[in-house]
Amino acid sequence: MTLIETDPPLAEPVTLAELKAHLRIDANDENELLESLIRVARTHLEAVTGTALMTRSFRLVLDDWPRSDVIPLMKTPVQTIDAILVYDADGVAQDQDLSGLLLDATAKPARLVVRGRPRPSQPINGIEIEFTAGFGAGTEVPPELKRAILVHAAHLYVFRGAVTAEMQPASVPPGYQRLIAPWQRRAL
Repeated sequence: MTLIETDPPLAEPVTLAELKAHLRIDANDENELLESLIRVARTHLEAVTGTALMTRSFRLVLDDWPRSDVIPLMKTPVQTIDAILVYDADGVAQDQDLSGLLLDATAKPARLVVRGRPRPSQPINGIEIEFTAGFGAGTEVPPELKRAILVHAAHLYVFRGAVTAEMQPASVPPGYQRLIAPWQRRAL
């Protein structure tokens, strides 16, 4: 099971102006750095929560259908299932009918049930599920997640000289875990 982001987000959930106001910065000489810290904080938050904050497209690639009827989509919230492709022995994708789907779009992760699942003839990567996920615009992102990004980006800014940009995020600030706790994936 492989999840591929096919279209990156068009914007970040936190704007440069919001981060600069949070940090009380008026100058523009570090705008590029601040924008990169917002991206790092968002990427980290999405990785630990399985949440897509901004609307974008994904492709879930499977070798075969899972034994269970339920397919975890690995992201939440899912807006739409755009296509399901099943590959035949010649490697040609067969578009599947989307009318019999059952989608639990807000589960963590979102879950999908496909009725009448044809067997892929291709031994690996025989099934592709294309979907759109995310809250939409930055104003639709839950406030505690936006706050977590601001706090984390500010923490990264304070320690920007201690750790190289490639090694970020090196740590998370105190209180960050409490902000994101309701959104974290739990496993037994």
